[in-house]
Amino acid sequence: MTAPNEQLPGGDTRPDLLVTIPRINIHAFCTDARTAQAVQATAADRRMSKAHVQVQTGGIPAAAETYSQSETPNVLIVESQANRDGVLAELAQLAAVCEPSTRVIVIGHLNDVLLYRELTRLGISDYLVAPVTSLQLIQSIGSLFSDPQAARIGRVVAFIGARGGSGSSTVAHNVGWTVPRAYGLETVIVDLDVAFGTAALDFNVDPNQSVADAFLQPERIDEAVVDRLLIKVGDKLSLLAPPTSIARDYPVEASTIERLIDVIRRTVPVVILDLPSTWMSWSRAVVAQADEVIVTATPELSALRNAKNIIDLLKATRPNDRPPLLIINQVGMAKRPEIPPADFAKAVGAEPRLTFPFDPVTFGTAAGTGKMLAEINPKSKAVERIAALAEAATGRQPAAPKPRFALPFLGKLSLGKKR
Repeated sequence: MTAPNEQLPGGDTRPDLLVTIPRINIHAFCTDARTAQAVQATAADRRMSKAHVQVQTGGIPAAAETYSQSETPNVLIVESQANRDGVLAELAQLAAVCEPSTRVIVIGHLNDVLLYRELTRLGISDYLVAPVTSLQLIQSIGSLFSDPQAARIGRVVAFIGARGGSGSSTVAHNVGWTVPRAYGLETVIVDLDVAFGTAALDFNVDPNQSVADAFLQPERIDEAVVDRLLIKVGDKLSLLAPPTSIARDYPVEASTIERLIDVIRRTVPVVILDLPSTWMSWSRAVVAQADEVIVTATPELSALRNAKNIIDLLKATRPNDRPPLLIINQVGMAKRPEIPPADFAKAVGAEPRLTFPFDPVTFGTAAGTGKMLAEINPKSKAVERIAALAEAATGRQPAAPKPRFALPFLGKLSLGKKR
């Protein structure tokens, strides 16, 4: 029986707090078809892309028999439907053939705190009560390889336009500019449009080195290399800009970008990725691995088709993540036939998170002067929407403004109070 007023660890899990699982071997021996399906779904999650997962049946007895003749993996997940004594007896057989370095996660069908305590005492890494979910399994596996004292890795937000000219880069750069000011978080904007990226123009800088320089020697990418390539454009904002010339071809590989992002997010809380609207194998891999994806579209048929394709693909490949955020930009352009936002949402299968009205003066002036929208017209509707989007992308509330000065002695005064 479960001890009074006690519950086993676990419960709801936030996908945005889960860590990426390293390159390890994970074997699972299940007794229930639902558990096997959950493990298979876990293996398909983006955070498990580096791990190698095998799923078999037979539970703990099958695992003990298998490893009597072979080495155990880095992580072993075993399921048992036995009672407390039965689980302990089965694990005793497994212990005789299990290597000390293997981490063992037990999935049981008893909500029993006493069993959990006994398993912990015996060196079992975790005990989960069936039925389990993919997020629970990822959290359990991730906890085995994460340092609780280490700083939380940065959040990666990918911006991609449904078509060229949708304004995705403008939105990305303004969100990146807003985050440090609203939340006090160090932020890096990475412009991955190597040929025609506009980050350097939008921030009015002339980079001597670019993000493409990291692609030439991917094996050398580390914190020192990234720090050398970063351009400081604010107290807590830095930029990895594209090259200023298209005279040279750069090898862009998904593995190189993944390594670059991993290095940046180890030291920076927020990473903004500005992706080209051209759909390539590496851009598909990048958006699939991002913590948040924001798709910007204009209210036109071609953008609708592309946005639907992107959103459908990401929903299918990221089942444990929040669906991409849809932004409809340039709404209300004069003399242009456009699809109403409600019809656009119905066709795409996603409600727009925000719509940006067509504002050529504010956007054009910002682009022409190398400034952000809030610097041109801080009271515009676009600036309000950028602030809302920054909150949605980071999942945080804006920091409370600090007083200009403090007068501690005022607390000692009785202003207006008669004695």
